[in-house]
Amino acid sequence: MPAPLPDSFFDRDAQTLARGLLGKVIRHCHQGHWLAARIIETEAYYLTDKGSHASLGYTEKRRALFLDGGHIYMYYARGGDSLNFSAQGPGNAVLIKSAMPWLDEHCAADALQRMHANNPAANGNLRPTERLCAGQTLLCKALGLKVPEWDGQRFDPQRLFVEDIGERPRQIIQCARLGIPRGRDEHLPYRFVDAAYSRQCTRNPLRRGQVEGRDYVLLNIEELPV
Repeated sequence: MPAPLPDSFFDRDAQTLARGLLGKVIRHCHQGHWLAARIIETEAYYLTDKGSHASLGYTEKRRALFLDGGHIYMYYARGGDSLNFSAQGPGNAVLIKSAMPWLDEHCAADALQRMHANNPAANGNLRPTERLCAGQTLLCKALGLKVPEWDGQRFDPQRLFVEDIGERPRQIIQCARLGIPRGRDEHLPYRFVDAAYSRQCTRNPLRRGQVEGRDYVLLNIEELPV
C-alpha cells in the first residue's frame, strides 16, 4: 500500500502547504473500497484572516483548526461536506477546493463507477468525470467523505490519507479565494490552482476577462520554496 505523507508535511505555513498539496492524492477507503483524487485546487486560511472560520474564535467544533498540522477539519457548506487540513500555527489551515479522479492499481477496480454513484448530476445522470470533484462539496461526495466521521480526526493509513505520487504542477496560478463575503478579506490571493487543470477546477482563473498581474499571477514551481 502507498505511504501516507508524514504529519511534518502539514506542519508548514498555510500558503506553502496549499501549494505543496497540489498534485498530491487523497485516498479514502469508502465502504471497503479505495477511492482516490488528485488535488488541483486549494485555498489557504489564517487565524488573522477575516475569511477564516478560526477568526471567529475557538469552539469545540473548530478545535482541529487550533491543533498542530495534519488534523482534519470538516464542515458543512452549500448543503455538502468540505475538507480542510490544519497547517502550522493555531487557526491556520488549507481548504481542499477541487481535485480530479485518480485511478491506479491501489484503487478499487470499479472506483470511477463508485465515485459516479456517490456524486450523480442533479438530474440523476452521470456527472462528467472531469466535474466529479470540481468543487469542495463535490469532492467530498465523490470520495464519500462525511463530517461526522472525519471532523477533528487524524489521518488513518487504513482509511484516509494523502500520498505523494511524485507529480508536481509545472505552474501554479495564484489568485483571490472564492465565496468570501465582502469585507472579509476577500481580496487576499490565497487560492492556488494547478495551471494544467485550470478548466477543471471550481472556477477557471484563466477564463475570458481575467488579466495576468491584476486578477492572477503565474508561479513557476522551480522558484517556490518547498
